[in-house]
Amino acid sequence: MSSFRNAVVSLPGKERVAKTPFGARIVIHATAAETGGAFGMWETFTPPGHGPAPHTHTREIEVFRVIRGLYRFQCGDEAFDAPVGTVVVLPPHVPHSWRNIGDEPGQMFGTVTPGGCEQMFIDIEAFGADTPEKIAVIEARLGIINDITLALGLTGPQPR
Repeated sequence: MSSFRNAVVSLPGKERVAKTPFGARIVIHATAAETGGAFGMWETFTPPGHGPAPHTHTREIEVFRVIRGLYRFQCGDEAFDAPVGTVVVLPPHVPHSWRNIGDEPGQMFGTVTPGGCEQMFIDIEAFGADTPEKIAVIEARLGIINDITLALGLTGPQPR
């Protein structure tokens, strides 16, 4: 049974601000530590043309809702566009990525279950991880596989 017994409140202007691996601003609303591991929740603000490199989560399901902008998702062999209002659920163990393909900054609300990978954003900020190699160490610790974690020998082969 979960130890999640208290409300988690993220008040406007008092949120935790961090960075994504590609340097964009992200606001953390809830963490696994606060929800007894049940989920993590954040809001990502993506400049035009930006998004994460292809990667695979080995522990969680990701859910995104597009609030502003136009995104292109890649999940396995499938590619699709996600305009405002779109909800995308990404399975674990399947390589995926997304990119803001619009001309304006984009915004998405993200949730993972179980929680945990939201810690990556907090750790990038807290430890000043400012190189792909430093970020890859954090990603590998959280079960995220990508070309850099593989090249550095931090994780096993990525499923294709």
